[in-house]
Amino acid sequence: MTGTLVLAGTPIGDVADAPPRLAAELETADVIAAEDTRRLRRLTQALGVQTRGRVVSYFEGNESARTPELVEALEGGARVLLVTDAGMPSVSDPGYRLVAAAVEKDIRVTAVPGPSAVLTALALSGLPVDRFCFEGFLPRKAGERLGRLREVAGERRTLVYFEAPHRLDDTLAAMAEVFGAERRAAVCRELTKTYEEVKRGGLADLAAWAAEGVRGEITVVVAGAPDTGPAELSAEELVRRVRVREEAGERRKEAIAAVAAEAGLPKREVFDAVVAAKTAAGGPR
Repeated sequence: MTGTLVLAGTPIGDVADAPPRLAAELETADVIAAEDTRRLRRLTQALGVQTRGRVVSYFEGNESARTPELVEALEGGARVLLVTDAGMPSVSDPGYRLVAAAVEKDIRVTAVPGPSAVLTALALSGLPVDRFCFEGFLPRKAGERLGRLREVAGERRTLVYFEAPHRLDDTLAAMAEVFGAERRAAVCRELTKTYEEVKRGGLADLAAWAAEGVRGEITVVVAGAPDTGPAELSAEELVRRVRVREEAGERRKEAIAAVAAEAGLPKREVFDAVVAAKTAAGGPR
């Protein structure tokens, strides 16, 4: 019989938040794949558990090379436990490749649910939680970051991002540029830790605050785009939305069709608005 791959959530800050099953899985796993073996050692010491299985590192740098080795262990009947530094494996952390490889081999995959920075930040943000989407980390390069933000400029669901503290001010400034200076957001810092902080406000104000320097693990929650409705969209707004999509890489025909669908308007009406704007600017159609 093949073994079982167990994805285990680990505390995002307070070790007391560790799920009860985590200790049992750590004690009984045949193999423990850890993003950082030193942090794993500190976690087991804090939980007061002894591991009996083989411990191997499994991080971004060796994920591709180590996955076949772990799949082989699973095919041999091993119970393999995957843990990352914080939160659930494969959510902006190592794990996806191993899960995909195990599924392909028809190996059982299960999970020990645990703390989640995404859900914790969302709940604390004060922003709508009925519909949301997780965008993970934005690209580091400014141009690519703007392009990614423009792709979701019209997204009406609440958006959740991870960000490094030294890039937070640039990211918030880019969000203010694309989403609007007054778009509501919340910066959640050091969740569940001693110096937990949730800073709420408009994106421009938050960018100015972050420019003074921020430390710790960061999760950013941003309100979705307002539902303006078809009747409220001016020709200028239609043209702006088409331009945003074009700058994100869409062809004009596709961008016009998408904006028309969003606005509930005929494609011809959006097309005419774009042509009129080009003509007024003295550019080619």
